[in-house]
Amino acid sequence: MADYKAPLRDIRFVLNDVFDAGTLWQNLPGLNGAADMEIADAMLEEAGKMASQTIAPINRSGDEEGAQWKDGVVTTPTGFKEAYKVYAEGGWVGLGGNPEFGGMGMPKALGVQVEEIVYGANNSFALYPALSAGCCLALDAHGSEELKQAYLPNMYAGTWSGTMCLTEPHCGTDLGIIRTKAVPAADGSYELTGTKIFITGGEHDLTDNIIHMVLAKLPDAPAGPKGISLFLVPKFLVNEDGSLGERNPVTCGSIEHKMGIKASATCVMNFDGAKGYLVGEVNKGLNAMFTMMNYERLSIGIQGIGCSEASYQSAVDYARERIQSRAPTGAQQPDKAADPIIVHPDVRRMLLNIKSLTEASRAFSTYVGIQLDTSKFTDNAEDRKKGEALVALLTPVAKAFFTDIGLANTIDGQQVFGGHGYVREWGQEQLVRDARIAQIYEGTNGIQALDLMGRKTVANKGAYYKVFAEEVRSFVADNSDAAMAEFVKPLAKAIDNLDELTELVIDRSQSNPNEVGAASVEYLHVFGYTAYAYMWAKMAKAALARLDSDSDGFHQAKLSTGRYYVKRILPRIHSLSESVRAGSEPLFELDAAQF
Repeated sequence: MADYKAPLRDIRFVLNDVFDAGTLWQNLPGLNGAADMEIADAMLEEAGKMASQTIAPINRSGDEEGAQWKDGVVTTPTGFKEAYKVYAEGGWVGLGGNPEFGGMGMPKALGVQVEEIVYGANNSFALYPALSAGCCLALDAHGSEELKQAYLPNMYAGTWSGTMCLTEPHCGTDLGIIRTKAVPAADGSYELTGTKIFITGGEHDLTDNIIHMVLAKLPDAPAGPKGISLFLVPKFLVNEDGSLGERNPVTCGSIEHKMGIKASATCVMNFDGAKGYLVGEVNKGLNAMFTMMNYERLSIGIQGIGCSEASYQSAVDYARERIQSRAPTGAQQPDKAADPIIVHPDVRRMLLNIKSLTEASRAFSTYVGIQLDTSKFTDNAEDRKKGEALVALLTPVAKAFFTDIGLANTIDGQQVFGGHGYVREWGQEQLVRDARIAQIYEGTNGIQALDLMGRKTVANKGAYYKVFAEEVRSFVADNSDAAMAEFVKPLAKAIDNLDELTELVIDRSQSNPNEVGAASVEYLHVFGYTAYAYMWAKMAKAALARLDSDSDGFHQAKLSTGRYYVKRILPRIHSLSESVRAGSEPLFELDAAQF
């Protein structure tokens, strides 16, 4: 198994050359000049060192040892506590946090790079700070000044951590039927009673306190989603002077035994009259939680990118060293018994699948991060409106497509190893297991597809979609020169196809509600492949501009990889589009009893 190394060269190319992020950040008033490329570069360098030297070395051992539960106490694997201390002391938990309360205030376009690096090094470890950062987002956006002062500084510092408590044993996606109750107390707090499951980092030994963001209903709450409120429930109550007080009656009943991410404690949490504090308004908890969920869904999508990158690094090293058979065109290394397997077309196909899709994913995660930064930090109303529309549209695409592609990439990486890929010591089977969960949690990918097709496209008759499509068309029109033709022409055809599919489903759904769900998954994938074609066109433009100074072949390799994507990957949209056009009828010809 190759030692993980942060892909800093490619990250810098995306930030600097493709998106000119430094200029963008300086033109966003809300950032207050906190970020520039010199600062970003230094931070990325440090993140890369930390990932390779501290976090990656405990990845396999953490998987083998796993998180342990005994009598309500959860112990993380050997080395996790020490690594988390290094992470926290570096200020990484508060990377994007509000500077008023001790956060660094860095833009999300930088944050997504750090997240990918940490996920690439160690998926299980990455989840602990990822949930804390998301918890901080919800608290900062919706909490009272008193709650923010009391909790955010320690959470940004990493001495306290956070969770998100939504799911219950009887409900996951349908949060409107949650049963956890919040009863008002005389002192203005609430007493929460109920059980939550699948709580990442619900209990562990990494921090002094754990702050739970919990969805619950008041006794007189309206039925359904409109009756949900959000509460902050600490593991230890906090005294007026900021010190920790008595233990709150919130406990871990057990942890799950999982397929992957075994070092991440996935907990059953029991609230037995636990003291909590309202975050935001009564019965508006779901809106407050979605502030966190949009960022978390992007983060979980990035888990797929991190797994892909780690798998690729190992697969390439193995393909260069493993000798088997001769190249179809004749011996490439006649002094050896066979040639390295990288000479074989099928091995190259698998490696280029991973490479072209991972690099496009990285560019797209940066693009989504830029939309988040624009919508949050700009003072231009039109730019904010566009950013918000793109964030709403692209978040489900990022979460679902990154993770679907991520699993496929780790399977290709495993396949490069042949039988050795199925053996634990090479690390590829762990990546396959770890990547699999990302398609399931934070809203299954089927739910993400429904969100994209139903709420984000059909419900507004394609208004958000048109914002994206118009941007792509503008790029195509501005880059119609001969050098860009091989990238722009396929992109233009792909966006025309996506236009047609969008209009088709919107039209059909008016008379048949099943059309939305029938089209959603394939539509999301067509959207994803088309968006990646846009990313590759943008990367090709940046690479072409730097060919004259391409001393190490990086930019030429970028163009070659882009050509592979356009010619071998993008055509997948045709079969997917035909599935969408087939409509919902084939899904409903069978009666339930005939399955």
